[in-house]
Amino acid sequence: MTRDTTRLRRYIEDDVGDCCDADVEARLNDLVSLTAAIPEDYERDLAALKALGNETRYRIVRLLAAAEDELCVCEITPVFDVSESAVSHALSDLADAGLLTRRKEGTWRYYRTTESADQLVEALDVSRGDTNQK
Repeated sequence: MTRDTTRLRRYIEDDVGDCCDADVEARLNDLVSLTAAIPEDYERDLAALKALGNETRYRIVRLLAAAEDELCVCEITPVFDVSESAVSHALSDLADAGLLTRRKEGTWRYYRTTESADQLVEALDVSRGDTNQK
């Protein structure tokens, strides 16, 4: 695949006043080296972000993060105006994404946030300037 560097060349010309092939190649090499910051297992990150991209799942993570302890499904379900099945599916998706842990005790199933979920919630709070949350 050939890279179209026309706009990059124009950008460099605008920035420094002149541009040659070596300038474009050097900048491309710099940019490609930055991709080393992308973790090899980035699929986990994408799964976590995708899981939080749904209102019910997002609100469940917020509820569990605020609880600071595990909650039974029977405590979570009545809080949301969605079906029991939707809550159950959301909990499963969140656990699969690594944002919740679950344990079963008899007929009861308990959930709590993982450290990853807590850090994501904290990062979201900080990004909007809300440091009063957990």
